[in-house]
Amino acid sequence: MTDKKTILVVEDEAPIATLLKYNLERAGYEVLVSNDGKEGLEIALNESPDLILLDLMLPTMDGIEICKELRRQKKNIPIIMLTARDDEFDKVLGLELGADDYMTKPFSPREVIARVKAVLRRFHPAQHEQEKKKYYQFGNLEVYPDRFEAFLDKHPLEFTPKEFELLVYLLENKNRVLTREQLLSAVWNYDFMGDTRIVDVHISHLRDKIEENSRKPKFIKTIRGIGYKFEEPK
Repeated sequence: MTDKKTILVVEDEAPIATLLKYNLERAGYEVLVSNDGKEGLEIALNESPDLILLDLMLPTMDGIEICKELRRQKKNIPIIMLTARDDEFDKVLGLELGADDYMTKPFSPREVIARVKAVLRRFHPAQHEQEKKKYYQFGNLEVYPDRFEAFLDKHPLEFTPKEFELLVYLLENKNRVLTREQLLSAVWNYDFMGDTRIVDVHISHLRDKIEENSRKPKFIKTIRGIGYKFEEPK
């Protein structure tokens, strides 16, 4: 049985798709390729790859719609969005819908491999890293980092990979004030063009899911002018 990770490349520009496939296979990955949006979605749903490199502009179905549909069907496959447009709205929208990273063309093969490794490392951490903390409970909230599971009042919660990673990082640093820049660096693993709005978007999503009243959160507190703090309820 092979332990190779499988990458799905959904890219309609044949030269780019070919280059990505060549370099990913050289790096030791199994690679599936589709140049059509609907076909790419079907492959993702049927094959459950370990990661998807997803172009934004595709025939039949664009990358945003594919990302939205995968998350709607609870497919927590890491997604790196690819686009030729350096568009702030596209960037925030893509990540808000559940993408885990975002790359603007042109990009070097080395950069692609580095990003793929970083996202896979965060999504499939080494076993000893998983075992650092098995379980968190704060009031009616239970979180199991190694199982990618969380419950509120014993009811299961659904998260995107990035939302869950952000939640676990907040838990690991409970009662500590974290700036948006710290969260961006720790969870997204690099300075995301200095755009901390994506942190606010994900915090909002977390509150909607774990807070009984997201307008008056008891877990994730806003520290005005600084950032956020996960606070253990008294």
